Amino acid sequence: MEKSDNEEREQRILDAAADLFVHYGYDKTTVDDIARQAGVSKGAIYLHFKSKDELFEGLLVRETMVYHEKWLQLIDADPKGGTIGGMYKNVLYALNSSPFMSAMFRRDGRVLGNYLRKPNNFFRRQNQSTRYEFVKMMQDAGAIRQDIDPKIIAHIMNMLAYGLVAMDEIMAAEFIPPADDVIEGIAEIMDRALTPDDGGNNEAGKAILRQISEAGRQQFEQMNNQNEREPK
Repeated sequence: MEKSDNEEREQRILDAAADLFVHYGYDKTTVDDIARQAGVSKGAIYLHFKSKDELFEGLLVRETMVYHEKWLQLIDADPKGGTIGGMYKNVLYALNSSPFMSAMFRRDGRVLGNYLRKPNNFFRRQNQSTRYEFVKMMQDAGAIRQDIDPKIIAHIMNMLAYGLVAMDEIMAAEFIPPADDVIEGIAEIMDRALTPDDGGNNEAGKAILRQISEAGRQQFEQMNNQNEREPK
């Protein structure tokens, strides 16, 4: 079956899915629920997406593309957007504009549910550049201090990233500060620890972040195009 080219209906379906997945989670949201919320028939959804998984992944692609655009706008507008702290802060602000993307960033188990356990899920298929490569690029450009081993910096960044999304599994909620405050704190600490004394090459840092964002955008487009080429 060929995919429908009714773009307005597809976006309406994705809008409805975003609201439902955030409020009820992947497991509790059905295709019937999405159809009812979008004001379309269940059959109409299958003209665009062959399964709930594909619909969910289509939403991931769309929201990630919007997030990339928002993040770049914030980076460009921020006088310190090319610093490591600027990167963290603007990630936060861009994520805050989309409850769905915020949940994806946190790998929110309530929202993602059993989807995370699928062996070939969207997150496992991503072929992301390592943080080490990012740190090395920023060091070579003079945007991060060069007197610290990039592997150590990258490892600490990984620890912070994974800790941010996993702390609720080992600590009671009342002892965990709001995520926004934590990321703001991480940004300040990273800036103080890693930005060169002279402030670093902010513009070079922005150029690297644009390059990384564009590479991510192209990757998501390729994944989306591959999904669309697969037979329904």
